[in-house]
Amino acid sequence: MKPILVCNLYDGLEIYRGEKILYGKFLAPHRVISTCRLNGGLREDLLFVANHQACEPKPCPGKEHGRCLAVRKPERYHHLVCEYHGLPPKKTALLGTAANMTLAGWAEESFDIPNTEEVLKVMAVVTAGVETNAGRAGDPAQVYEWEGHFSKFLPPGTINILLFINQELAPCALVRAVKMATEAKTAALQELNVPSRYSCGLATGTGTDQIAIASLLTGRIPLRGVGKHVKLGELVARAVKRALKEGLSRQNQLTPETLRYVPRLLGRFGLTEEIFFEALKPYLSREHHLWLFKNRKVVLSDTKLVAAVLSYIHLWDQYLWGVLPPEIIQEALLEQAVLIAIALSGKTSSFEDFRAYLARFQGFEPLLLAAIALGFSEKWNVTYFHFLS
Repeated sequence: MKPILVCNLYDGLEIYRGEKILYGKFLAPHRVISTCRLNGGLREDLLFVANHQACEPKPCPGKEHGRCLAVRKPERYHHLVCEYHGLPPKKTALLGTAANMTLAGWAEESFDIPNTEEVLKVMAVVTAGVETNAGRAGDPAQVYEWEGHFSKFLPPGTINILLFINQELAPCALVRAVKMATEAKTAALQELNVPSRYSCGLATGTGTDQIAIASLLTGRIPLRGVGKHVKLGELVARAVKRALKEGLSRQNQLTPETLRYVPRLLGRFGLTEEIFFEALKPYLSREHHLWLFKNRKVVLSDTKLVAAVLSYIHLWDQYLWGVLPPEIIQEALLEQAVLIAIALSGKTSSFEDFRAYLARFQGFEPLLLAAIALGFSEKWNVTYFHFLS
């Protein structure tokens, strides 16, 4: 497949998409910082930065993901991919991922410099997959590296960020831009409630995230400020957040709308949809359990219920983070569990009755399941229902 010119953000840069690859072609010198194993670090002699799909997110039957050449032999992988696409291996920084290049998120931000004809432009191109490898900083690590070798293969799931800036950044500013882009990535994951796959916390990234930032060498005084108080920092953060959210929407169908489903919110606590309904069986009659399961999407996506469950989860997070002390958490959860039952049943006048019933349940999971079961059972515990049915 012949590469297609996708955009020309500014003079000196062309961005192409080809067969399983996206790359920026420098028509003028750029200063680049990247996490690439080959040609990574700080460089001013590169001609291309690229992002390549090395494999599918899930391995085919009989094959392990770890056999991917990008993991086993990164040097060989780099050269083969570059040569296949006609890119000079020594002049290319290459990111690898299992995400689809046609599902990348794109975002451009700009700012007109006052009293000049200059425009500050930033473009982020992000591929993202978080279904298998998302993690929270400080989670227990699964892999260690020693003398050039990893103890086992890294799992799939990666956020790759390509960032292009049409003004010259000093080396220190490029490092700061990496920091700002990383903070923006974490903020986007938090806003989407992306769970860690290694703990019950919210993810701050994945275990294999990569980034490459390129700034055009203009000959002007280099920009040095990329923090939160400087316009360039704002542009970088906004572009990364928008592109990442778009990429996650396309790759993982992860959006605010798809989040409004109770089992999806509870997945980071081990209560995925299948486990959630299995765990719910002791709390509901067989008839009500089947009834709820058949109507699970509409019932468990009720926005009042979702709001109450999110508040319940937030209380638990605050306890785990040490904000709420142990002696208060059960009472706080109990009162929020009552609100969950009320949200689902619609019976706002039953607070005290619901509280008396739910007080017998202890712990995050039993109390939550009991509240949902109570709310659904009581929703249809009305006198007229028996006549209508």
